[in-house]
Amino acid sequence: LDRALDRANSPSADTVAQTIFPKSLYRDPGENWYPGMPQSLERKLDAAANDLYDRYLSMLPILLTDRANSRGTYFSRMISWPGKEIGGVNQINRRIQRIRNELSNQRSTHNTLDIDLSADCIMDADSPQGTQIYAATDDRIRGFPCLVHVDFTLLGGLLHCLAVYRHHYFVEKTYGNYLGLSWLIQFLCQQSGVKPGELVVHSTLADAQTSHKARPRDLVMEILPELAADTAESMW
Repeated sequence: LDRALDRANSPSADTVAQTIFPKSLYRDPGENWYPGMPQSLERKLDAAANDLYDRYLSMLPILLTDRANSRGTYFSRMISWPGKEIGGVNQINRRIQRIRNELSNQRSTHNTLDIDLSADCIMDADSPQGTQIYAATDDRIRGFPCLVHVDFTLLGGLLHCLAVYRHHYFVEKTYGNYLGLSWLIQFLCQQSGVKPGELVVHSTLADAQTSHKARPRDLVMEILPELAADTAESMW
């Protein structure tokens, strides 16, 4: 896929994945959180997460100079909602702390762990601090974001993820998006002491991009023999 995307001058799958979770900025401490973890190890784990947030947010002013990022980026909305400046709500950190609290209280099921990426925040002087208010008359058409909602469900100690896309480009973006979402799940699992469950992606409009310069039909015919060979080998 990357070879085909390169021929078409499109971003690689890794580049797309980094927009959802910038794995290259994360210095993995090699520790998984668990209830009763020694404070020294927990501080080490927290420091790694905070370092990731700080490193990304230090880049945010530069990222926002790109016209495509004028309303923030996916990751900035996750860690500094609504994503246009430093100091917003860190949705990821709140979810991590919630899961840790559930496990510490010997509860392994929880369903209010969603992360919002869609609506633009409308604030005024009368808005209660810490709340987002959206006008019912707000009918602006937005090109960003295509990924509008990520819902995490903790069930039996497994962290399941449902991601909703309102428009999905299957040649240019889909595999990179799957990869980025899986990195995000891995990060949350490491930081909160649970194991990864299922990843489900719902695309309300899926564009197969059959006429894309990457020639998806040729790509499929190139990949199929390799898949068939791998399948045959695994059977033996």
